[in-house]
Amino acid sequence: MIMSRIQAAPDEAQGNLTDRLLSGLPAEAVLTDADVTASYANDMASFCPAGTPAVVVLPRTVEQVQHVMRTATELRVPVVPQGARSGLSGAANATDGCIVLSLTKMDRILEISPVDRIAVVEPGVINATLSRAVEEHGLYYPPDPSSWEMCTIGGNIGTGSGGLCCVKYGVTAEYVLGLDVVLADGRLMSTGRRTAKGVAGYDLTRLFVGSEGSLGIVVRAVLALKPKPPQQLVLAAEFPSAAAACDAVCRIMEGGHVPSLLELMDRTTVKAVNDLAHMGLPETTEALLLAAFDTPDPAADLAAVGALCEAAGATEVVPAEDAAESEMLLKARRLSLTALEAVKGTTMIDDVCVPRSRLGAMLEGVERIAAKYDLTIGVCAHAGDGNTHPTVCFDAADAAESRRARESFDEIMALGLELGGTITGEHGVGMLKKEWLAREIGPVGVEMQRAVKQAFDPLGILNPGKML
Repeated sequence: MIMSRIQAAPDEAQGNLTDRLLSGLPAEAVLTDADVTASYANDMASFCPAGTPAVVVLPRTVEQVQHVMRTATELRVPVVPQGARSGLSGAANATDGCIVLSLTKMDRILEISPVDRIAVVEPGVINATLSRAVEEHGLYYPPDPSSWEMCTIGGNIGTGSGGLCCVKYGVTAEYVLGLDVVLADGRLMSTGRRTAKGVAGYDLTRLFVGSEGSLGIVVRAVLALKPKPPQQLVLAAEFPSAAAACDAVCRIMEGGHVPSLLELMDRTTVKAVNDLAHMGLPETTEALLLAAFDTPDPAADLAAVGALCEAAGATEVVPAEDAAESEMLLKARRLSLTALEAVKGTTMIDDVCVPRSRLGAMLEGVERIAAKYDLTIGVCAHAGDGNTHPTVCFDAADAAESRRARESFDEIMALGLELGGTITGEHGVGMLKKEWLAREIGPVGVEMQRAVKQAFDPLGILNPGKML
């Protein structure tokens, strides 16, 4: 029904789109060359179709975004918001005849307040740029997706992204205090607050976080900051099995420890990293666990966690003595996805999160699925919060292997739900997991989410075909 309302726009109105946009935008902000607009068609997800945009718009001001949305509403043209297009779910993929609204030019840090411990930013600010800017004030913005050197704050908010530090500091949603949002009809709405506390009305701010641009266009964000923590130290522990490594994770969390990072790599991932970077990781390692602490006495915390790893069966425990050694130990984890991509050339990166107590069952299940479909599937995981990234490696030119890759991907998601988990911990739903979202939340949940969508976007022009 939503798509039919969009497609009902008269042809003459569609033909007038560029002229109408240019009436409120500078010429350089409106791109119509087909070769250029095609480069904005999709994000980094596999198996997600992308349409052909009618036009790409790069606004620099809130007023320009409002003009785009008023024009889109009047002409019944779909709008697909985009950040850096580093997403992995197809949430930023274009639809045929749409306006691609790229927010990368709205990249100003408007305010950093050490007293209020907030930053006010536009959506196109790069995550790493913000992190470095607040660090100069002795502050810390914790969310750190692996693409933090290129991904934008607006994209992080749209997908509800996470990162390596979530085990201690939480995900993006926990740092978004308030938003300015341009609605589908061009009106500007402010949500939330810039105060340390506030419970006035429904929490519309959290509603927009993770909504993938389907409810409105975020044009400003008030973000919470923390004091800069001490330099973390890292420990690496090798295990003879993934089950033993997962047992160590459970022991660490049950023991009340609060690591700043707790990451796991299975043997397939370790081998891929060795093959790519020749890091000299032991080929006999079945699982590698990395733990870090940014406490006042991280060496003592590492010693305690090292003892728990040994009790769980670790064959070797190597604590770093300084920041340089810590960084060297973390390099392997940061290379994981790049190394797995090199195995076959194409990857599907899953994002299933399970209770920590079921982490071992999840890894065992993925190993069975890899054998069943005769595929290489490596797992790296934010083990401290149960967020696994099973990564299916395949040759996209091989039709049979591509089909098996997609089937294995779906089976991994089914396994996650069976273990009491969720289909996405930080990458979002987009196009890739629409059917699985319905399975997870059930028919009543789908009905209520569609009602929310209808309230904010009655014409269905905001990022159609995503999530629901």
